[in-house]
Amino acid sequence: IYIPKREYTSKKNKKKTQMVNIFIKSFNRPFYLDRCLQSIENFVEGDFCVKVLDDGTPETYLSKIKEKHPKIEIIKSENYQNKVAAIAENLQSGKEIDGFTIPTNLWYRAAKNASEYFMMIEDDVWFTHKINVNDLQETCQKNQISLLKLGWLGNKKDDEFVEISEITEEILRVKPKNLLLFPEFFNDLFFYNKFKFFTILYKLGIVDNATKRKYWALNSILMGFWQKEYWLHIWKNAKGKVDEKQQLRNASNYYRKHQDNPNFIARLEKEALKTTFQSSATNSYHKYGDDFDVNYFNHLINQAWLNGSFDEMQNFPRDFSLEYFEKFLNEKIDKTAFRNWVLKFKNQYKNLGCEVE
Repeated sequence: IYIPKREYTSKKNKKKTQMVNIFIKSFNRPFYLDRCLQSIENFVEGDFCVKVLDDGTPETYLSKIKEKHPKIEIIKSENYQNKVAAIAENLQSGKEIDGFTIPTNLWYRAAKNASEYFMMIEDDVWFTHKINVNDLQETCQKNQISLLKLGWLGNKKDDEFVEISEITEEILRVKPKNLLLFPEFFNDLFFYNKFKFFTILYKLGIVDNATKRKYWALNSILMGFWQKEYWLHIWKNAKGKVDEKQQLRNASNYYRKHQDNPNFIARLEKEALKTTFQSSATNSYHKYGDDFDVNYFNHLINQAWLNGSFDEMQNFPRDFSLEYFEKFLNEKIDKTAFRNWVLKFKNQYKNLGCEVE
């Protein structure tokens, strides 16, 4: 996973590029993290180093990850010990784990010290075909791409909000269309509906219920190859919480100054990453009323992975099969409730236009 630091010189234009940082946000699903790291070893080429940004995965799991992937670096959040304690308390008493508090300080510091272009992904994504980070970096530099999307969940529904054309055979420009790009003060009013600003625009017929969704073309949470300055701008002033309005406002402010660049946002012609719709790090974001505890589910799979009975590459390149997961469940998890939860999880994203298996 780690290739000694050196500069890469393109044969085409002799331009030197930096070794690329690959950051993986991680929390308490080492079985997915292991799959992610294995896929990097199998499919990612070029000069890069991998850093796992972990927010509380118990040390016993991280030790095995390090043993299996000795070249990676694991950096723990300032709240790491509290999150480890929260996992233990959840298993003992069932107290919910706070999934809404996230280590934005850790992510921001890592990005600030990163290469000019870096990859920011999460532990529950995995590569499915080969990419070369040197080539990606060279193309992004040459074409002034600020965000190259390595995956977009197969969502073609949102393509109506953008104009798509070719930069190279492998990379497509994705130019947002019909965005309202206000000065910063009015952008704040717009995204947070201060003084009923958005409501007034809605009543005037200038915006509708789909308007804010268009701005997601400017962002990528799971699968981005980023120009550092742009990522830092999107996440500035994040204070340990996921604030989508803040991210989109910041992205819009930045894009307003760069809207004349047709290559500002791009994506691979073929998605290189997949993610799961069958598991979550905590219960915080996916409560559907079923008697299913995803925290305990993760514990059972984590333990099976730790003792070597769980194959992190089962069913690859597709997600793990439900039947395989169910082999490791005990009587405390109702399989019908588990399957119902997964179905509702998938339907949530399917309704947004995502392609789910």
